[in-house]
Amino acid sequence: MPKLVFVVTEDWYFVSHRLALATEAIRRGYEVVLVTRLSTFRSEIERHGIRVIPFDTNRRGMNPLGVLAEAFALARIYRQEQPDIVHHVALRAVMVGGLAARLCGIDRVLSAITGMGFLFTGGGRKPWVRQMVGWVLPQLVSRGLVIVQNSDDGRQIAQFGVPTSRLRHIAGVGVNTEKFHPVARDNEQVMVMLAARLLWDKGVGEFVEAARLLQHTGARFVLVGMIDVDNPAGVPREQVDAWTRQGIVEWWGHQQDMASALSRADIFCLPSYREGLPKALLEAMSCGLPCVSTDVPGCREVVRHGDTGLLVPAGDGAALAAAIASLIRNPEQRLKMGARGRQRAVDEYSEVESISATMRVYEELMN
Repeated sequence: MPKLVFVVTEDWYFVSHRLALATEAIRRGYEVVLVTRLSTFRSEIERHGIRVIPFDTNRRGMNPLGVLAEAFALARIYRQEQPDIVHHVALRAVMVGGLAARLCGIDRVLSAITGMGFLFTGGGRKPWVRQMVGWVLPQLVSRGLVIVQNSDDGRQIAQFGVPTSRLRHIAGVGVNTEKFHPVARDNEQVMVMLAARLLWDKGVGEFVEAARLLQHTGARFVLVGMIDVDNPAGVPREQVDAWTRQGIVEWWGHQQDMASALSRADIFCLPSYREGLPKALLEAMSCGLPCVSTDVPGCREVVRHGDTGLLVPAGDGAALAAAIASLIRNPEQRLKMGARGRQRAVDEYSEVESISATMRVYEELMN
């Protein structure tokens, strides 16, 4: 039985984005082990037959000494586990895991770049850090294969020096189109929803600005998502509380049942600065919601401007407000865009196809 080891920085992210893949791997005969930082999801993960190894990581920093220390700790786990394939998910895990794999001589490595994130947004880290990552990354993914989720990231990784022959393009983790499906909506007030971790680079500030500008419309603006205190771009709890006290937005916190939450919305909004391929947009489209997002990598792969939603420049709250206002005024357009988004989710972004594509990459590595 081949052993597949996932390295994911947070257990909640594994549950939301990789659990279905892991359970399919088990069904196909793999032993699956997860190396992750634990919060409250260990029992849920283990119920699916996945062995969990706790692993602390610091997502707030790219200090070389910290990365090196984590890599040595992970290498000890690899030497003990003797994996057949290691699957590193997201940039930090790719870097730490890539170094650990080199230390252990592991060749079957799958590096999943889920987006360049805070590091490569306009408000991200200092240029020297990006330059360091651009130099080091090709060395750390020099074994195995690399998954990218959008063409922009693929070009960026290739410019760093990773051969295109080793890149595999898989459009995100897909969406369960049976669980996320359209429902009839009859809200007295139009509800506009942003569902994401509450990070500045998810466009939370611009969403609140748009809500402030559109208070006269009577629409409800809802934030759904957790406060991520370990992310450098995290919005402080005090700021979120201030917005809700002022009546600008509602905050529903983290919602375990996102299908139910989305069933209450009329318009979905993700004004992110950069994405890999956002699952939130796929889920909203699958629920038949028109989407307002930004013309940036990842988001523009999913939302077709004027067809399944509207795209605006990143960081522009006024433009975001204008796009949302046009949909608030036009319920017929909302329905048409939502229907086309639903069809695209079914045709192009099913979870089943995403899992199948990743399993084919595992088979490629094993062979």
